[in-house]
Amino acid sequence: MKMFFSQSSKTNRTLSEREIERNALLSDLEKTKIALETAYAGFDNVIEPDLIDCYIYEVNSVLKRYKFLMEQAAHLCMLPDENEQLSPLGKEAPAASLIS
Repeated sequence: MKMFFSQSSKTNRTLSEREIERNALLSDLEKTKIALETAYAGFDNVIEPDLIDCYIYEVNSVLKRYKFLMEQAAHLCMLPDENEQLSPLGKEAPAASLIS
């Protein structure tokens, strides 16, 4: 089977270093969001104490990664005004209530 591509794909413009870094950061943030959803889903579905502890640590780990990525986004000036809330996590880390 033959595949035809448009001419525009041959004239790919090169991305700047900043655009590449921005795209990688956005990709990492999306992966982190999925990992956090997965960790919360796992936490909600376990009853064994050891697995509960495991998911608490996993949630905390992902939250730390999320915080790091948000700081990187701030350095790249990708974040909106402080009045807008970009974080789906709210002001307090949800895992803090699990540990206390």
